[in-house]
Amino acid sequence: MTKESPVARRRVLLGSLAGAAVVAVLAVAALNQGETPEQAAATAAETAAPGTTASANPRASANVTDPPPATPTGSTPANATSPADPTPATPAGSPTPTSSVKVWEGPPPPPVDANLSKGSAQAPVTIVEFGDFKCPNCRRFAQRIEPELKSRYLDTGIVRMFWRDYPIRGRDSVRAAVAARAASRQGRFWEFHDALYAGEQPRLTDANLRSVAARIGLDLGRFDADRRDESVRQVVDGDLEFALELGLSGTPAFLINGELLFGAQPLAAFEKAIEKARRAG
Repeated sequence: MTKESPVARRRVLLGSLAGAAVVAVLAVAALNQGETPEQAAATAAETAAPGTTASANPRASANVTDPPPATPTGSTPANATSPADPTPATPAGSPTPTSSVKVWEGPPPPPVDANLSKGSAQAPVTIVEFGDFKCPNCRRFAQRIEPELKSRYLDTGIVRMFWRDYPIRGRDSVRAAVAARAASRQGRFWEFHDALYAGEQPRLTDANLRSVAARIGLDLGRFDADRRDESVRQVVDGDLEFALELGLSGTPAFLINGELLFGAQPLAAFEKAIEKARRAG
């Protein structure tokens, strides 16, 4: 459970793509304008094979010329040389005009895991969080901001949230991500997530992760077996690689209907982004 993934070893090299994030995110947002969260998820699943091209929704007007938002602050990947000022880089894909629509050729997303979502499937706004269980700003978001979003937007059917793993702070991060995925196989991802983020930062050792699993009532034998399952590690690596290919410069990072919001921003920043997404929808 502690060997380092080849994907993780590439994080410093791929981290140089940070400047591509806003361009890629805005393009994906434009291409999926007009889709419901379910249609967007289906599109992601259909285009998940490497080398595929994501076509614009013909009902939407693709817009890839919006200026990028101001660079926010947040936690950054291990060994990053400029945490607050990502180096611009050439985007991994580029918009290609056709007769009437634009086509985005970029990194395809891994399949969506419904066990890592919460909120109404009919919600008009989708928030995807890229997080790391060792990240202090992710912990701050989980403790201070997410409960407010839940009561105001998730419980009222406005927002649906998805989690994607972005374990960029070393082996402990990867170990915790794999453990949370193992918990998800018993339908308890969010309970495990909340327990890891509660209180002060715990040591993410095998023993402590097992203790959390026992505390929330998981079958420990199954939990241990799932943590050893290579397919569990592969889905964590898939999310990590996708985030790196997008050029996300650290954690937490959020896609709100495809538009980037970076860092543990104040609640007002999330409210503004959610209301903007509702109006655009």
